[in-house]
Amino acid sequence: MSLPAVLLAAGASPSPSPSPSGTTATVPSLQDAQESATNAASWVEQNWSTWLAMGLQILLVLVVAIALRAVVRRAITKLIDRMTRSVQAVDGSALGGLLVNVERRRQRAAAIGSVLRSVASFLILGTAALMILSTFRINLAPLLASAGVAGVAIGFGARNLVTDFLSGVFMILEDQYGVGDVIDAGVASGEVIEVGLRVTKLRGDNGEIWYVRNGEVKRIGNLSQGWATAGVDVTVKANEDLDRLKATLDEVAEKMSKEEPWNELLWSPIEVLGLDSVLLDSMVVRVSARTMPGKSLAVERELRWRIKRAFDAASIRIVGGATAVPEEDETPDPTAAMAAPSVYSNADSPQVAAASPIAPQRSAAPGK
Repeated sequence: MSLPAVLLAAGASPSPSPSPSGTTATVPSLQDAQESATNAASWVEQNWSTWLAMGLQILLVLVVAIALRAVVRRAITKLIDRMTRSVQAVDGSALGGLLVNVERRRQRAAAIGSVLRSVASFLILGTAALMILSTFRINLAPLLASAGVAGVAIGFGARNLVTDFLSGVFMILEDQYGVGDVIDAGVASGEVIEVGLRVTKLRGDNGEIWYVRNGEVKRIGNLSQGWATAGVDVTVKANEDLDRLKATLDEVAEKMSKEEPWNELLWSPIEVLGLDSVLLDSMVVRVSARTMPGKSLAVERELRWRIKRAFDAASIRIVGGATAVPEEDETPDPTAAMAAPSVYSNADSPQVAAASPIAPQRSAAPGK
């Protein structure tokens, strides 16, 4: 038999206890406490399965999200490492120096890996968070609407930053340029020393460093991809023998193409394209060659040096230009050494008569 039943059978009933202020306060009976405990136990018994299911579901979502994130990040890291190892293997070959820049490929691979890992983590963890909130029976529509409005506001306020970031991502993914390339970005030009998602660093011709925001670049001229063209214009007199001129240039081109290091920098034979223009006193001969990217200026300087020495040996004069001195006529003037006649040598000479003043004539008087 329970204690409340025994007490009731004995005729004992709970009496109200006086309060300190003199008023009586009702003390809960054992029956009331038993009913409250029974109700709580029944509520827990009715809902414990739901709580357990929600906890297991949340735990499962977290475990799957963390495991999936680790697997995806590890796969991306392995892919980037494989790309880096392939680049290093090509760099050890004979064509590695011509086709691949290790630092450029390494930075590009690292940037792509960082972007992919960040995007994967954001998508996986964001999806897991939404699934956990939906487990608690939370309406996600207002939350998603608020997040969308906040994203629009942040994107509008930081549109320049978003533009720079997206432009940097596409520049890296499309491999528009990399470390070691010489580019013309419009706002600045020089050699790329670092490629970032927001800013690209360029080393100018005078040694200065340019920080170019990726969103400000509207067009890019890459001078280090593919091949370059070295062109030299030679201006000579119009009466030069064209056959002798072409033979001299062909000799210079053939000799330069066989010597090191120019034989590696030249990707096609040096060609004499012919007359580029013909004027009354001069003509321009065009010489061109296809070179390694970024080496056209060095080839042009060496080609001008050799052409000048060959022309001096062949007595072919280079003329023209803004600072050219006009040539003197080779035939001397026979009257240049003769002195001018003196008016004092002969009083009846024509020079004296021409230099004498004209005497004024008197008019005749009227009537005579």
